Amino acid sequence: MDKMKPIAARRCFAGDTRGNTAIEMALISAPLFLFLFGIIATGQAVWLQNALNLSVAEAARCASVNPTLCGTPDQIRSYAASQAGTGFDSSIFVPTTASCGNRVSASYPLAMTIPFMTLSVTLDAQACYPS
Repeated sequence: MDKMKPIAARRCFAGDTRGNTAIEMALISAPLFLFLFGIIATGQAVWLQNALNLSVAEAARCASVNPTLCGTPDQIRSYAASQAGTGFDSSIFVPTTASCGNRVSASYPLAMTIPFMTLSVTLDAQACYPS
């Protein structure tokens, strides 16, 4: 019986703060990583949209200025795909002749993968250059 300590001498765990940092990090890490990967996925989507805008603008200009390089719709599509620098397939580009001149439009489906969710976004771009 003398090995048992009195209640007042026992350690009180309410005042023990060891391990609080680990618990706080465990609670904060999931939203923090979700936010971080969301920023990365959004940045990738903005970068791809910028590349799509550039490629349709350059292809519309090429169709108007350089008919030897961009004389046919297939040549315009392949030129637009080469200008993007991101590996866009040439089939997403649609060259047409409009009242404003040579128009090139594109539509690219993008699946943004963020931990615990996948968002589907369609990136659209079009440009028209006078003939």
